[in-house]
Amino acid sequence: MTLNREISDDQIIALLNQSAQQEQGFRLLMAKYQERLYRHIRRLVIDHEDANDVLQNCLIKAFRAIDRFEGKSGLYTWLYRIASNEAFTFLERKKRKMAASIDGEDQLAAANRLRADSYFNGDEAQALLHRALTGLPDKQREVFTLRYFEDMGYQEMSDMLGTSVGALKASYHHAVKKIEQFFKNEQIR
Repeated sequence: MTLNREISDDQIIALLNQSAQQEQGFRLLMAKYQERLYRHIRRLVIDHEDANDVLQNCLIKAFRAIDRFEGKSGLYTWLYRIASNEAFTFLERKKRKMAASIDGEDQLAAANRLRADSYFNGDEAQALLHRALTGLPDKQREVFTLRYFEDMGYQEMSDMLGTSVGALKASYHHAVKKIEQFFKNEQIR
């Protein structure tokens, strides 16, 4: 089998469940999903190095737990949940470490790191949007990211996150309002 995106999830899972083929299965899983998972994680944690660390943890957890994948959802959905949980765990740990810092300083530091990040090639509006995202609660950031960046429908999000469509719409609405307010406040400065 070649490393391509056309290999089915069932083929990947079958390889991962055969000890002699696990390495090949893992390479195929990474070839198919690593970039997409990285983009999702990056939008949540913002920093490139942090996103790489979280992605690595996500892939290790997925590899170790593949025998518990029940197939009730798609492989990407399962990986997405692991990636989201890892990102939120990372962010929670980071918040605890920075609890003593002054409010707003973390956002500014994250934005400055983003501008200095050689992997970020965004213009000022993108940089502002990413700064606004850092100020959102985790759930709102996740829903906004899925809807805005991934153009995911509410029903698909509901299936993936195990949350009602109504709750997702409300989270997205609140996120949009907070981002709009952030942009208005930035214009006043």
